[in-house]
Amino acid sequence: MTRATQRVMNLAHFLRQAARRLPDGIGFVHGEASWTWRQMETRCQALAGILAAHGVVKGDRVLVQSKNCLAMFESMFACFRLGAVWVPTNFRQTPSEVAYLAAASGAVAMLCHPDFPAHPQAAQDAAPALRHLLWIGDDAYEAALATCTAPFAALADVEHDDPCWFFFTSGTTGRPKAAVLTHGQMGFVVTNHLADLMPGTSQDDASLVVAPLSHGAGIHQLVQVARAVKTVLPGGERFDPAEAWAMVERWRVTNMFTVPTILKLLVEHPAVDQHDHSSLRHVIYAGAPMYRADQKAALAKLGPVLVQYFGLGEVTGNITVLPPALHRLEDGPEARIGTCGIERTAMQVSIQDDGGAEVAPGVTGEICVCGPAVFAGYHDNPEANARAFRDGWFRTGDLGHMDAEGFLYITGRASDMYISGGSNIYPREIEEKALDHPAIAEIAVLGMADPTWGEVGVAVCVARGAITEADLIAFLAERIARYKLPRRVVFWDELPKSAYGKVPKKLIREELVARGDWAAS
Repeated sequence: MTRATQRVMNLAHFLRQAARRLPDGIGFVHGEASWTWRQMETRCQALAGILAAHGVVKGDRVLVQSKNCLAMFESMFACFRLGAVWVPTNFRQTPSEVAYLAAASGAVAMLCHPDFPAHPQAAQDAAPALRHLLWIGDDAYEAALATCTAPFAALADVEHDDPCWFFFTSGTTGRPKAAVLTHGQMGFVVTNHLADLMPGTSQDDASLVVAPLSHGAGIHQLVQVARAVKTVLPGGERFDPAEAWAMVERWRVTNMFTVPTILKLLVEHPAVDQHDHSSLRHVIYAGAPMYRADQKAALAKLGPVLVQYFGLGEVTGNITVLPPALHRLEDGPEARIGTCGIERTAMQVSIQDDGGAEVAPGVTGEICVCGPAVFAGYHDNPEANARAFRDGWFRTGDLGHMDAEGFLYITGRASDMYISGGSNIYPREIEEKALDHPAIAEIAVLGMADPTWGEVGVAVCVARGAITEADLIAFLAERIARYKLPRRVVFWDELPKSAYGKVPKKLIREELVARGDWAAS
């Protein structure tokens, strides 16, 4: 039997609902400025109208290069309203990296903040289909919204599997892939987040943004709009814990989405004791494991408000959750030390061996997952889709085990990817760029434990000519985003190799410590 067409809610309806119900309520705060839900809805209608006037229609991809700001946030809803696909970049990426995203997504239009003047030309050179460029977030943008004569007030009809968001992620090769998120899938994700991460969320709440809206924070803020929760964005260009705590006190912030590195900075900053943060109910962290000592410090300082979740972009974070009640300050069996929690509502986890058979509790295998939060697949990448799915299960590439009660423990990674400050970093991309330097003969990049960033990159090189650590960092800085740069470069006469001629990173890791090139702590 063929499934009938399944019409679903256009995600932009969340904003329209908030504007209808609470037109004069504050929806967005940026520093000292604020906007009501009615103003946000009007602005998004205008931006959608401007995009439509440039020929953007349902299914078109719109690339967005911007730092966190209102224009970045409203570009999401303008695209959703048209039925177009929102394609946000990581604002820290270089022009050449964004150019690849433009080509890979097939973007026909680009919205760019003026802080990134070199990115549009690089994107247009790489993507012939990219015909339209609009600058956002400046005075001209504000004037265009104010004078728009044909706002797009309707919502495009959408079905469950219509794409709404290309969430760029990467595989073991480091080559970015566009995970296709759909209107139907994201409707479930919003509901799941509200049920599992922030139960009881309402228009009386406020949410602080301390991460890029292009990725996990964007999903989190979409959830806030669904319940008319005001989004609070600090006004500073850089993350400032003192400003963040001041905003928590001023706006009575009740929830925030962050990563362990940022949470550690917030908890250890003296401003945490200078401002009232008793309004906080849910401090959600994800993206990397959190050291037990840092967990205990956060619990001691903030109280029982921590919420951990485990998930990939392909599953929009919806795999497991460890709610506040399961975070314990005292060590012991009830503290569940090392677990990332239990399965999210309507999601199922299976630990599988190499053949796809489910293993027994306590046995390590690959973490696989199924459920309504799993993405539709990678855009225009059948090879990656074939590797990512097996018998209907999405294969995360992470290794772990479940105990008899269903708590999941992550024990390793199937790839060499490491997480630094909440960002996934793929060594092969760095290695390939470094090997373009004529003085580098061999290189291996791996993540090493770091108390501040979780992990940091260390590049172990064999040189064929004169080169220093500073030379290689400067060379790479022109080719990859700053957050991907190795924090340390060491030079050896040769790299350890297996009997098969491979370079096992396990051996390099051990050798780094043995030689004293990296402290064992």
